[in-house]
Amino acid sequence: QAEDREDMLAWIKVIRENSKAEGEDPGFASQALISKKLNDYRKVSPAGTKPDSSPKGPRGLGIRAEFLKQTGTSTPRSPRQDAAITKDESSTQKAPWGINIMKKNKKSAPRAFGVRLEDCQPAPDNKNVPLIVEACCKVVEDRGLEYMGIYRVPGNNAVVSSLQEQLNKGATEINLQDERWQDLNVISSLLKSFFRKLPEPLFTDDKYNDFIEANRIEDASERMRTLRKLIRDLPGHYYETLKFLVGHLKTIADHSEKNKMEPRNLALVFGPTLVRTSEDNMTDMVTHMPDRYKIVETLIQHSDWFFSDKEDKGEK
Repeated sequence: QAEDREDMLAWIKVIRENSKAEGEDPGFASQALISKKLNDYRKVSPAGTKPDSSPKGPRGLGIRAEFLKQTGTSTPRSPRQDAAITKDESSTQKAPWGINIMKKNKKSAPRAFGVRLEDCQPAPDNKNVPLIVEACCKVVEDRGLEYMGIYRVPGNNAVVSSLQEQLNKGATEINLQDERWQDLNVISSLLKSFFRKLPEPLFTDDKYNDFIEANRIEDASERMRTLRKLIRDLPGHYYETLKFLVGHLKTIADHSEKNKMEPRNLALVFGPTLVRTSEDNMTDMVTHMPDRYKIVETLIQHSDWFFSDKEDKGEK
């Protein structure tokens, strides 16, 4: 919401300078900082003062074990802990118990937000599209095609959070009669939140720069063909979900005379949410923003061609 580019860059600079912990090298967590985070974690651990006394303890153990593995650090273990690990290794020769606990918990209750697309509860009609995406799009198409500013007006944050919590408990079906599902702005915000929280963005981390470069190709025909090929190369769940979402946004844009949401307006809303990296940095946000808008706008405008099975359909 800055006045201009210069003002925005000034804000970014100040935020960066003030968000660094004192003496912390940006991008690298010091040993002291890691130890502090672990101590903070132990204090809030549901197991109390002995979070790692038993291999059958809470799931926090698995998270802690995985965290230590990733950071390359270790902390002293109790004799009981050593004995438990030795027993486990000698009897089953499997991975450390902490990671096994994580895997078991992961399977027990499928979450809706903050998990990879392939781990989401699937829609009944399309196993590659998450149930939450299909449900939100259905509500909007049923009742919001002529709703002015759909997707632009935010919903009540408390209600959106309430729905997220319920869906994250592993609901296998959604009750559209629930009064919380009656507010179009809440449902549109819920859909945007889903894509914003994806650990692997819809355009995937490994192809992000390719999409940005493709959008900057000067020759229009080559630009379109390159974008189409990149989309076709997306993994199954990502391609099918993108196809479903873009088809939905095209339907919204087709009613723009009433809802005032042309492809460009929808792109302004969805561009930064969809076309991003899992670890976005401020520089990319500033320099790539026009590309993000343009990619989503182009997809909505030419959705039939991008997702058609005929290679030459509408290419001219």
